Amino acid sequence: MTAENPPVFDPGLVDRVKGILLRPKYEWPIIAAEQTTVKSLFRRYAMILAAIGPVATVVSDLVFDDKGILSVLLYGFVSYGLNLLAAYILGIVIDGVAHNFGSEKNTLQSMKLAVYAMTPFWLLGILNLIQGDAPAVISLLVGLYGAYLVYCGLGPLKQTPQDKQLVYTIVLVIVWGLLTMVVAGLIMAVFMAFSVIGEGAMAFAID
Repeated sequence: MTAENPPVFDPGLVDRVKGILLRPKYEWPIIAAEQTTVKSLFRRYAMILAAIGPVATVVSDLVFDDKGILSVLLYGFVSYGLNLLAAYILGIVIDGVAHNFGSEKNTLQSMKLAVYAMTPFWLLGILNLIQGDAPAVISLLVGLYGAYLVYCGLGPLKQTPQDKQLVYTIVLVIVWGLLTMVVAGLIMAVFMAFSVIGEGAMAFAID
């Protein structure tokens, strides 16, 4: 592949996604040994994959719905930002409770675990191109696999003793579930507020 004809996707990003999804027990030790920064982790991975769902939603709403373009774009930007923030908060939580489970406190490794374990959730966002919610069985399977990814990553990244990995995983899954509900609530609140303000501005302009 020449410099004049670069690949559509970063081969390293594609390989990492494949590694996390298909061979996590092999991929996590590689990730644990990598030298990187939190900024680079988000810029080169999280910010790309987290955009899949919001972009798919925006495209679907603009093509199949009659919502205003401003409200659709606002929804996309807000959901994108809040989902990235949720992943960052999850990383902080992972590190904050590490000692409770005999694990190593290391912010970078905690962020790696949070970001890479989100891979299947972010990829699921492509289904937003289809009107309606994703089938419950698909969401359930993705959630279970996300939990499995966390479980597999605790040993290599957080040095969690094997007898505490399951409980640590359950706690983190609960935290992520709460964060997901908060994010969904905030997105809806912003969207509704914008709708009310937009309707008020339109009525004022007509008057």
